[in-house]
Amino acid sequence: MAHDLVIRNGTIVDGTGAEPFVGDLAIDDKVISAIGDVKERGNEEISADGRTVTPGFVDLHTHLDAQVGWDRSLTSVSWHGVTTALLGNCGVTFAPCKKEDRDFLAGMMETVEDIPKYAILTGLPWDWESYGGYLDSLERLGPMINITGLVGHSATRTYVMGERAIEEQATPEEIEQIAALAGQSVKEGAIGFSVNRHPGHTLPDRRPIPGTFASREELLAIAKAVGENGGLMQVVPHFGDLENELDLLEAEAGTAKVLFSAVAEHRITMDERVSTMRANGLDVTAVTVPRSGGGVDGLANNNFWRTPSWNKLRKIENLEGRLEAIKDAEFRKDLVDEIKNHPRHDEMMRPLKRRYYMGNGLRPNYTQTRYESLHDIAEEAGEHPVETWLRFMLETDGKAMFHARQFNVDLENLEAMITTEWAMPGLGDAGAHVSQMIDSGWSTFVLSHWHRDKGVYSVQEAVRRISGEPARVLGLRDRGTLRVGNRADVNVININELEERQPELVHDFPGNAPRFIQRAVGYDATICNGQVILREDEHVGNHAGEVLRSFAR
Repeated sequence: MAHDLVIRNGTIVDGTGAEPFVGDLAIDDKVISAIGDVKERGNEEISADGRTVTPGFVDLHTHLDAQVGWDRSLTSVSWHGVTTALLGNCGVTFAPCKKEDRDFLAGMMETVEDIPKYAILTGLPWDWESYGGYLDSLERLGPMINITGLVGHSATRTYVMGERAIEEQATPEEIEQIAALAGQSVKEGAIGFSVNRHPGHTLPDRRPIPGTFASREELLAIAKAVGENGGLMQVVPHFGDLENELDLLEAEAGTAKVLFSAVAEHRITMDERVSTMRANGLDVTAVTVPRSGGGVDGLANNNFWRTPSWNKLRKIENLEGRLEAIKDAEFRKDLVDEIKNHPRHDEMMRPLKRRYYMGNGLRPNYTQTRYESLHDIAEEAGEHPVETWLRFMLETDGKAMFHARQFNVDLENLEAMITTEWAMPGLGDAGAHVSQMIDSGWSTFVLSHWHRDKGVYSVQEAVRRISGEPARVLGLRDRGTLRVGNRADVNVININELEERQPELVHDFPGNAPRFIQRAVGYDATICNGQVILREDEHVGNHAGEVLRSFAR
């Protein structure tokens, strides 16, 4: 009897960290039915000779909560081997939500995660109130890949406290209600609960988002309710008060599994504390972007200085018009002089010491040394940095992109962190900051840079960190590894050719809003729930994803 699909003669890296081996893999009825020497034919067969066969990757940190409403393909992560994405991070979600709070939650998501409010309000069906209802709605959309969600603190607090959720502490009665609602949301299918303690994440009126300064009592009550239902606590800490935040994480981990966002600048402190927590049996894991994190800018998007001529350039809506404008020598002189003569010149130039040209090749360069910044290039050329920036734009017909390193700046320090057992690569923020940054290709970067180019990870360790381990963190026992009986989420990869492509700014959000996308090469096939969703780096039109709900559901 023929199998539904057989992948032949690939190097199987199973996601557990075990040694790779050459063999076949058969799929039937959405699950892996055989691994090894498969004698039976497949109704469909994929030759994986010279290729690496891995589990589908699990993205622990996305904000695709809105984008799924109009982009069921969930680009760009679905171009990078991801077959399961976690939504609802950083405390900001669209459920639970009373009808009168929709505008508030959409506006909060816009300011915190740079997802246009208009797109959120018009691109989603908004046919839910509870978190379970939200998951039901996503299920009806039919995503290309699997999605699973966290219920957010801000939405939960607002549901219980209304306007008072922003700046007031909850009463004991309200704490009880918030915790109960958190536990109920996990029972309805949320994989866990997300908390945001970062003061820089604010509402449109610049007040902190609900829950930023919630009491320890409130957070521990939530953790207890979530943990009792098998849920996860996801936390964005306040890095300006890290010791107290780590104390809180440790207390939360006493009743629930904890996942938190980390940056390499605090590696030593976190390593000492988190390693001790794990040694004491607490399940605490961090996730960080596996390269310097930050924005991408060029002539196409509008990260320009706020001076008259730069504002004039910003108002030109298309790249062609902007390129034509900077070809005018007098206009270029105005652009340069306004910065040179600005009273805050030195302050405005300081970020350019962390801004790096991404190169003119097909593959973007994320790994320059700290002495190859735009500032250093300008100094060597005897130019002002603004003159250098403009020259690059003219030489590339406006296509030059610069990567602004904001955290994980020191790549050696980052390497030291992502080789610990507590810090996993990820934090791509897919779906967020859409016109400012693009790190959705983090999984491709892990395999191409940290494994193939640098040899920091063996292939089995790289794959474990982006499939098996994140699946374990989420409690997905039947995904993330290649085992008979597991769900058939699989990649077939040409490791030798694997790499990201340069970011592109497109206008495909509702209202023609802009966003960056980033494609990849080297993915011969991606399979989700037994169906091929991508071949030779291109989607084939199948939307085989499922909404993965908590075990409490």
